Amino acid sequence: MKAVMKAMILAAGRGERLRPLTDVTPKPLLEVRGKPLIVYHIEALASAGFTDVVINLSWLGEQIRARLGDGAQFGVSIEYSEEVQALETAGGIQQALPLLSERFIVVNADVFTDYDFAALRTADSPAHLVLVDNPQHNDRGDFSLHQSSVGNSGSPQHTFSGIAQYHRSFFAELEPGKQALAPLLRKAADKGQVSGELFQGTWIDIGTVERLAQLND
Repeated sequence: MKAVMKAMILAAGRGERLRPLTDVTPKPLLEVRGKPLIVYHIEALASAGFTDVVINLSWLGEQIRARLGDGAQFGVSIEYSEEVQALETAGGIQQALPLLSERFIVVNADVFTDYDFAALRTADSPAHLVLVDNPQHNDRGDFSLHQSSVGNSGSPQHTFSGIAQYHRSFFAELEPGKQALAPLLRKAADKGQVSGELFQGTWIDIGTVERLAQLND
């Protein structure tokens, strides 16, 4: 039997730029058209066949756990990785590795997208990134993409969407604790270990109160 590929939703962030909304509501539970952001992801993951989901929690995490429970209401099974203090992206993934499959996908809870997560099942590099056209708030981009190879230099530059597929070995050498993802990705890109694709469908980073309001309008 083929091993189940799990999905991880990153939901531990404080959401400083979304204050005062996030003073009382965790960012993943902020609503777009009457539905929490994180629920859109869970429903899309379930539709794509990802029924085992791991969610990391920190700021107001008990609200997320109370809202989502074990995932049965969405047709998935949810496990939680608790962080006493938010460990940033790479640190949060590294802590959750015991809950994850050999290959797994990751999505930031604070993006709104119609990306088909099923497309990530076939990636076979240590890290595979979904890139998007640069939004106004990140007009210089993050990475270049030549055919399917992600690099640090070159043009045009594209923005990392916060959606990716990884092999667990990509994080194996990280020390436990707070760790950012960008340095790890850039080092791996220099070694030719990162593949990618350009997605040009709906993708919005819900990083500010203004962008959330625009989406709801």
